[in-house]
Amino acid sequence: MSDKDSKQSTLTVRQRKSLRGLGHHLEPIVYVGKEGISATLIQAAESALKVHELIKIKLGQNCPLPKKEAAEALAEATGADLVQLIGKTVLLFLPNPELPKDKKIKI
Repeated sequence: MSDKDSKQSTLTVRQRKSLRGLGHHLEPIVYVGKEGISATLIQAAESALKVHELIKIKLGQNCPLPKKEAAEALAEATGADLVQLIGKTVLLFLPNPELPKDKKIKI
């Protein structure tokens, strides 16, 4: 996972601000429950990131990890950038070079 660790701070402040604006209207796609961050949950988040590039993840009340720790673990496990953590909602971004240009997120 050393190559994923190097991706954690690739966004500039301006890019993060732009992504927060784009993510504001999004609904959570992945939900973390009492099982915490499992292999299945990571796979679901990775699949969603491949399709959407920018996703929201909701941490449920039964999530066993503290919210900051869970957000950082999700970002690390998926190789995505942690854009924002508000309350129990995590916003992750991972560019997908294979997406058509009309589907890519412009930051």
